[in-house]
Amino acid sequence: MSGETLVYKSEPKTCSYIEKVLEVSDQNGIECTWTSEFANGNYNLVTFKWALNWNQLKNFDADSLIGTITVTSPNNDFNPCAFDVKLTQPVQTISHCAFCNTSSPQVTFEYSLTPHYTPYQEVSCEDLFGPSEQNDTILVVSGKKLHVNKMFLSFHSEFFRALFSSNYKEGSMDEIPIKDVSYEDFGLLLSTIYPKTVFPNDKTVEKLLELADRFIMSSVIGVVEYHLIYNTEIANEKLMLMADKYGMKELLKKTIREINTAEKAKLLKKSSVCKELSENAKSMLFDRIMHWM
Repeated sequence: MSGETLVYKSEPKTCSYIEKVLEVSDQNGIECTWTSEFANGNYNLVTFKWALNWNQLKNFDADSLIGTITVTSPNNDFNPCAFDVKLTQPVQTISHCAFCNTSSPQVTFEYSLTPHYTPYQEVSCEDLFGPSEQNDTILVVSGKKLHVNKMFLSFHSEFFRALFSSNYKEGSMDEIPIKDVSYEDFGLLLSTIYPKTVFPNDKTVEKLLELADRFIMSSVIGVVEYHLIYNTEIANEKLMLMADKYGMKELLKKTIREINTAEKAKLLKKSSVCKELSENAKSMLFDRIMHWM
């Protein structure tokens, strides 16, 4: 799935071996620092670089930017060139070399980039939780019915294992009300353990963790942790807090390992993150910070 193509064209600039920055722009949700640098001893060979920061688009769920950058010279100081670009990291640098017939070429560039999105899986509660021979009880959420299998749900959830037991009146009820959760969110929770699995994404992880904690579903927390270790774009500090709060030990170790420079250690020491962590996590983090201080 793709969005509207983003187009930008710079004003003409003159390259200089003294001043490297040609232009800094912020258009279409893309911050761009455009520089030029001549090769040592060869003022006819220039390398253009574009440092592109498109975090704003990442925040709106763009997965990549694909398109072209075109470099031209109004004075025909070098041959025009268009080359393909694929940006997958929120901060990425693209470079291109050109042979010029002068040591102070005039140059302009333009980009044409299209955001691409991975469509999220949608939960069809009607398909997943309709009546069937395999289902033997009904959960009522926000006035809507979900047909589920007691044994299957009990296997994945200590909460439901207890609820369906003879120790609770709900265990003998034909329809069991589940309060304080929306039909859509509850369907999303169960869809992570059902055969037609809907995998977590950065939009759904916080709600899944909240509900998995409430309904004591460790397998859901495990699936979310895998996503957060290998596939997320969420900031490291936020991941650290989530890992600590919901007992995701491997994720917590990974986020602490990410504190791998003195600068990162200083910034984290000054942040509010440390105050919100458990004593155990604080101890682990303190050891890491001291290593880099």
